[in-house]
Amino acid sequence: MNKNLQKKSEELERSLAKQLDVFKKGSEDWLKVGAAVAVGAVLVYGVVQLAKKKQANQTDKAMQVLEKEGLLTPEIKERLTQKKSATLWSGILEKLLFVGIGLAKDKIMEQFASNSPQAVSPEREEK
Repeated sequence: MNKNLQKKSEELERSLAKQLDVFKKGSEDWLKVGAAVAVGAVLVYGVVQLAKKKQANQTDKAMQVLEKEGLLTPEIKERLTQKKSATLWSGILEKLLFVGIGLAKDKIMEQFASNSPQAVSPEREEK
């Protein structure tokens, strides 16, 4: 009886060790994906900020020229400073981004499922 319990204990320890290994490998994959997403987000944020800064500088220069010429009216100033509305391309790009994220998620989940070890039975270990 004691040997039977000891064998079950060893089997459970091996099973736990294998599950921990699978968990570590899965965590590494998620960490890589998370890091890639974070780097991408930082890059996109930087590009957007640079584009906004460039546009703001051009708008300020145009407003200065119009003010020097005496052509700057409140209506023109409002048109130059109001935010632009979303375009067709931004909607398409947003949808493509979500499709890409969905495909990447499916691929990662498929890889994770294929890497998980099957339950180890005592008959397999003896062979």
